[in-house]
Amino acid sequence: MPIPQGVDVKLERGQVSVKGTRGTLVQRLPDEVRLKVKDGAIVVSSLGEEHRQRALHGLTRSLVANAITGVTEGFEKSVEVRGIGYRVQQSGKGIVLNVGYSHAVELQPLEGVTLTVEGNNLIHVRGMDKQLVGEMAARIRRVRPPSAYKDKGLRYRGETPRIKPGKRVAGTA
Repeated sequence: MPIPQGVDVKLERGQVSVKGTRGTLVQRLPDEVRLKVKDGAIVVSSLGEEHRQRALHGLTRSLVANAITGVTEGFEKSVEVRGIGYRVQQSGKGIVLNVGYSHAVELQPLEGVTLTVEGNNLIHVRGMDKQLVGEMAARIRRVRPPSAYKDKGLRYRGETPRIKPGKRVAGTA
């Protein structure tokens, strides 16, 4: 995979360090995989052809590619708040969710992740580490997962949960 302009890749003992305009990410490397920087590109090679070694080869390639994308562009995941009376508010660096419980739910972002609220029903989770962005979005969604019977709850933008028919519809068939 080619190394973009402005990205510095350093191979150290057992890990790779990727530095770009947004910051630095360090990724540990498994013993079964070797990395080389050659002609402005990173070359990943495995030390054998067993199933585990081939799997770690692909995983390592993806993790290094995600680190390069993260330090150049960053990652974003959006969570929609759907339901009557459901809303979200920005509170400092964190957010406050009112999603039908008797109390408001406060969430603080993980280290390296920023939370921004658009309107009162859309949360943007941004950061340079893809795993942390996904983990924070999953923690937010876990507060009130999408309902299978009603069109409400917290869902990722673009997610279309399967809505089940209620008892009335199911009993008449």
